[in-house]
Amino acid sequence: MLAVGPNGVGKTNLLEALHVATQGFSPRTRTDAQLVRFGDPGARVAVRGRRGEVTLDLEVTVEPGAGKRAKLNGAPLRAAEQLRSEAATLVFTPDRLGVVKGAPAARRAYFDRALGRLAPARAALPAEYGAAVAQRNAALRRAAGGWSSRDAIAPWTEQVATLGAELVTARVETLAALEPHFAERAGELGLLGGALRYEGEPPTREALEQRLDRDLERGATSLGPHLDDVVLASGDRELRSFGSQGEQRLAVLALLLAEAELIAERRGVPPLLLLDDVLSELDPERRRILAARVSGAGQALVTATDAAMLPADPDQLLEVSPGRAA
Repeated sequence: MLAVGPNGVGKTNLLEALHVATQGFSPRTRTDAQLVRFGDPGARVAVRGRRGEVTLDLEVTVEPGAGKRAKLNGAPLRAAEQLRSEAATLVFTPDRLGVVKGAPAARRAYFDRALGRLAPARAALPAEYGAAVAQRNAALRRAAGGWSSRDAIAPWTEQVATLGAELVTARVETLAALEPHFAERAGELGLLGGALRYEGEPPTREALEQRLDRDLERGATSLGPHLDDVVLASGDRELRSFGSQGEQRLAVLALLLAEAELIAERRGVPPLLLLDDVLSELDPERRRILAARVSGAGQALVTATDAAMLPADPDQLLEVSPGRAA
């Protein structure tokens, strides 16, 4: 599906609404109130689709001050983010370049979400590890302030070591699964020698205890996967520091296409692809390659200012004007 229209008419809003309906959150903001049009009491988005042979009716309602509510086939969900386990959606927006050129936290968050999509049974692991680190940090501050003993830190040190080792293993396995697909898609787009490398080691109880004095002084855990990074490279070049913006853009696209292929392999159903303004900075040949890939990757929504930017006939063309898409 191709959605076209001038800048500012609502193409990105349409894409965002689909993401909210299928994932329970916005790819743009974590502040739910920003999803509601100025002056309106709330917002609601509902979609109907299929996952294989199963019909899915998804609905999300946002009311500032009242939280966010979601339904699956008419049944209320405990949390809107539970929709992620029912429908896989991958999104490209111009600010996704932060995955390559941004701080390590952006890459950790991106690959932890990929971990959850590719291995749903491990989806809660990053949050569980984060909670253990928060508890250890709180214990460090209490001990440093004289409100508890150093012995109170030990159980959380054990938790951080155990969950941290599991998280590092899961991340490394996720990168190993993604890398062949990433290298192939990146090479197809002209970014040769695409590689993904994990920077970090599993934390151990012994290593954490060796840093205890330092951690007490700082009130924070100074070792573990909450500080690790992922390197995206083209050959010997690390793209964060030595890649052009065009190469960084291609790396993000290659990551998205790689994950889409892997999700389709593992789940048997391809994800929904949401590609916002993805064509504007690609040359004609790369547009052609991307169009061919997207057309064979399941359902996709691509936004552009001009239909001629997509070198293929879309299955459906939407013309977007303020408040309307037809």
